[in-house]
Amino acid sequence: MAEQTKVTVGQMVQMKRKGEKISMITCYDYPNALLVDRSGMDIVLVGDSLGMTVLGYPNTLPVTMTEMIIFAKAVTRACKRAFVIGDMPYMTYQASIEKAVENAGRFMAEAACDGIKLEGGRAMADRVKAIVDAGIPVMGHLGLTPQSASMQGGFKVQARTSDAAKKLLEDCYALEEAGVYSILLELVPAKVAEYITEKLSVPTISIGSGTGCDGHCMIYHDVIGMFEAFLPKHVKQYANVSPVIQDALNRMVTEIREGVYPEAGKHDFKISDDAFQQFLKSVQ
Repeated sequence: MAEQTKVTVGQMVQMKRKGEKISMITCYDYPNALLVDRSGMDIVLVGDSLGMTVLGYPNTLPVTMTEMIIFAKAVTRACKRAFVIGDMPYMTYQASIEKAVENAGRFMAEAACDGIKLEGGRAMADRVKAIVDAGIPVMGHLGLTPQSASMQGGFKVQARTSDAAKKLLEDCYALEEAGVYSILLELVPAKVAEYITEKLSVPTISIGSGTGCDGHCMIYHDVIGMFEAFLPKHVKQYANVSPVIQDALNRMVTEIREGVYPEAGKHDFKISDDAFQQFLKSVQ
């Protein structure tokens, strides 16, 4: 099989110019990242959403940089084609420019990520510029920003008023000027997201922000039916593997309890009679 060509920042910008849609998904471990990479996915985000989907936290806030590095390492080992992004967790970049550059560098050096993502607009533009100046590609994240959802009134659609939409556009311009290669727009009205996409030279990626963006992203566990807490309105579930896995585990437990598994002779490893007799003599 021919070696796959790694997706690049330049390639994503060209896709926007040509009107080619960019595909993006979250992923957090090696075996699933292998499947994602084989699909031809353009971008894989090792998102801090793993706090909820994998670690069982109530939200993304408890996720640490150390945890993110562990999961990002697993994903980058699997992805030969997809552009892998490390998601900067809560308070790993907000406190200072120096902290932001240091932690972005950890993703690149320790986890071999291709770039990082952080939330926030004008207030974070100086962090973005410093990270980009350090040679690290940055994806911005605007609209609903889960790390500050409590200040936004919860997990709900943003930029629904004229003033809020204007502020969002200004935040996008600030990030573009700071050097982001792409902006993730989460839960933004479709018309607003489409207008912003037309105004920016960098690609926009939609999470529940309509059809007019340059690409679209979903959470891996939502796509395959492995997260039972809730299913967002904007998600299309392409499979529901949770009941299949649950059935397999239920059958395993039943067969062990009933003595059906393991089946004598079928699942046994063999030892020669001579060797077994010698073993018996040696322990008597």
